[in-house]
Amino acid sequence: MPGIAPLRGRRGELAELEALVSRARAGHSGALVVYGEAGVGKTALLDHITARAAANVRTERIVASQSEMELAYAGLQQLCGHMTGSAARLPAPQQEAIEVAFGLRDAAPPSPFLVGLALLGLLTEAAEDQALLCVVDDAQWLDQASARALAFAARRLDAEGIALVLVMRQADEVFAGLAHMVVNGLGHEDACELLRLAVPGGLDQRVRDQLIAEARGNPLALRELPRALNPAQVAGGLALAGSLPLENRIEQSLVVQLAPLPAPARLLLVLAAAEPTGDPGLLWRASEALGLGPEAFDAAKDADAFVVGTRVGFRHPLVRSAVYRAASPGDRRRVHAALADVTSAEHDPDRRAWHRASATLHPEEEVAADLERSAVRARTRGGAAAAGAFLERAAELTPSPFQRARRLIAAAEARHDAGAPGAALRLIESARALPLTALQEALAVRLHARAGYALRRDRSGAQQLLAAAQGLEELDPVLARDTYIEALAAATYGGRLGDAEQVAAVANAILRATPATEETDRARDLILRGQALLAAEGQEAAIATLRRAQRAFLEQAPDFLELHWMWFASRAAQDLWDPAGLRALADRQVELARAEGVVTVLPIALSLLLLVQMTDGDLDGAEASCDEIDAIKEVTGNPLPRYGRLLLAAYRGQVDEAERWAERIRADGYARGEGYALSAANFSEAVLYNGLGRFAEAATCGRRELPYTHELNLAMRTLLELVEAAAHTGERALAEQAFEQLAGVTRPVGTTYALAVLAMAEAQLCVGDEAENLYLDAIKRFEHERIPIWVGRCRLLYGEALNRQGRQADAREQLRRAHQVLTACGLNGFAQRAADELRASGENLRVRVRESVAQLTDQELNVARLAREGLTNREIGARLFISAHTVEYHLRKVFAKLGIKRRTELKPVLAELTRTPVKT
Repeated sequence: MPGIAPLRGRRGELAELEALVSRARAGHSGALVVYGEAGVGKTALLDHITARAAANVRTERIVASQSEMELAYAGLQQLCGHMTGSAARLPAPQQEAIEVAFGLRDAAPPSPFLVGLALLGLLTEAAEDQALLCVVDDAQWLDQASARALAFAARRLDAEGIALVLVMRQADEVFAGLAHMVVNGLGHEDACELLRLAVPGGLDQRVRDQLIAEARGNPLALRELPRALNPAQVAGGLALAGSLPLENRIEQSLVVQLAPLPAPARLLLVLAAAEPTGDPGLLWRASEALGLGPEAFDAAKDADAFVVGTRVGFRHPLVRSAVYRAASPGDRRRVHAALADVTSAEHDPDRRAWHRASATLHPEEEVAADLERSAVRARTRGGAAAAGAFLERAAELTPSPFQRARRLIAAAEARHDAGAPGAALRLIESARALPLTALQEALAVRLHARAGYALRRDRSGAQQLLAAAQGLEELDPVLARDTYIEALAAATYGGRLGDAEQVAAVANAILRATPATEETDRARDLILRGQALLAAEGQEAAIATLRRAQRAFLEQAPDFLELHWMWFASRAAQDLWDPAGLRALADRQVELARAEGVVTVLPIALSLLLLVQMTDGDLDGAEASCDEIDAIKEVTGNPLPRYGRLLLAAYRGQVDEAERWAERIRADGYARGEGYALSAANFSEAVLYNGLGRFAEAATCGRRELPYTHELNLAMRTLLELVEAAAHTGERALAEQAFEQLAGVTRPVGTTYALAVLAMAEAQLCVGDEAENLYLDAIKRFEHERIPIWVGRCRLLYGEALNRQGRQADAREQLRRAHQVLTACGLNGFAQRAADELRASGENLRVRVRESVAQLTDQELNVARLAREGLTNREIGARLFISAHTVEYHLRKVFAKLGIKRRTELKPVLAELTRTPVKT
């Protein structure tokens, strides 16, 4: 009977599953989410596929359990139990992450993405010698940490020889984007035949028709519902009432079938349903504690309810849930108490604590404290959601209202960290109904503000965070500083689209609350005060404090909070025209974020690094950083806009791509209320059009930033583009206005970079020897600061000016050097401008025909760029969140497409592929 469902009316589903396994045998990989209502035949399909694959495919199969949903990484540990020996072959950060997640090592909580990458590595190692089929049945019951890790790995599968099948009742958003297959009910003819086989003695026509209609083609319903009919109903009475949902009616039918069993056998089934690991030894010990003898096992097996072998299993997952839900609360508490007694407090303390809690009816501090310790362990393993569940249940079982409030607040924080701000708000409201200490009240206010801002991202968030910070000032100064900086970030987030009065109010409150600059050396205190000074009093007032903050971030070993907010220091380095400081800070933040596995920080750190790479003329390196950011965005959903792609397209002179990105980023900026996006679009288009010699369009873009240069950063940098554009279009007044505003944000800083920029801008407003001296001064300063893109652009402007003076020989010297630098950097538009100006001076350049990279896929390009930088396959895999096998697979394809044999050939070939032709 169980084999009928997959063989009758399931040819399409079988073919899709078999194709997935066949691809794994051929060395490819894929994941498939199989979903359909309970009893529709998903498990039977899996039975058939795994039996067919057993001869030449390694199979790992688990059934997730609802009772384990709150245990972090419980599902993953069950799936990878036979693979952990391969962990030693993983890169060290991944090995540590998976071992901490499984409780095999004590260390800082692992990044969930490192755990996902480690899972991918374990699966790849398991498939090294033989294709691997991994099946997770009832995946809707997976704990959140395991589900996310599996989804992460599933999205990165490519060329490892792995087939991953996730089976659930409804498609879960965690697995969105993966291939899906719906298992529907059987057709009418197949349903009739299955019902005939299920009731060989025949049914009354009316009963048969009613059962067919109620079952809606569900094979389990067709088999199980008739078993609940008494002889009179079979002969022509009414079938089961149809008012309940089908799943409930199937469960009710199963319960009816098991009702005649002796009470000890029914209790044994409840015990087995409550113990999801399927450990026969554990089941035997617990049954002895309950006084259940062999006769109970015999009766349960005779009823075809479950099977005891190397693991304890039910004949269908729905039997487990039916048995557990039908049991009385008292019986459920009895079996959980027995399981707690026989579960090792040393080797499995969290499962024991959860069983104890399930066995407890009234508040009991010892049980609650046990749960709290489990929450701490869950946090250590990176299971914030599990920690929240443990703490919430601990709060329910806590007798003292003060302790209960403390645990509710801790549970709310864990829920917020797990990405559930709505649940956090609910728990905070429960806590605030209890008597709170002053610190607890302040913590509740802070968490309420953070969760509310995460949900709404509205203008009230900054004010609420500010109030929370002020409430913490006397109680927890360190946490108060962190909340202040969150309030300032929320207030400044909107820029020109935000509320300037609110920014000033938050900044002034910070200045009143924080120690004066000379009273502290701590990096976080200095950057907080420096940014507040910048917002409240302007650039000149903030310069000294921001410089001290930069030094502190570079000299001190940062804690987690300082790593998280290091981008403030990097932004200060940009505002202070300090390229060396920005290089050091960006490199340090990327290095630390990678070493610590802090993937939430890494995209922001990489976005700063790519700005450094662009300034240094390393557009290829910047493109590799963009690839890495995109890989992280894909697996994390990080909303960071793709400014890097826009800037790269602008610098490379790629008109269509740059304009497309600018339009998208502007629209996104308006939608999210983020003024920085508008600056990024205006600056990038000004660069693009200046490079193409479309100066009127560049001036239009630059003019948009004139009212906002007090915001510094890209708005400030657009002024230099505006001077160049206006000077070329003859708009002298506009060029002078832009120059004066640029002088206002560079002279106070006084760095070599700032003075070089100012000299280059002023030179365009002068003539003769004065202009020449300014250009030479700017070039010397840019060369001293190692900023080749500005060396090239300044020589280009100088050469153009010399041409206008009729000094063609001198112009050609500058233009050749400009062309050489700009071409090497990949600033194709500006390089073309230099070539055109050289032609005007009487010199032609040889044409280089541009090849195409269209033959390479995006992933192949990403891999090739990182391989060009000298990274190993494992390092590339870690950067792009794919396996080393997949890296090797893509590199083979790259080599074949480009006609090369060695990695050392990638650099010149890829450089040639992205080069724009030079006209003659």
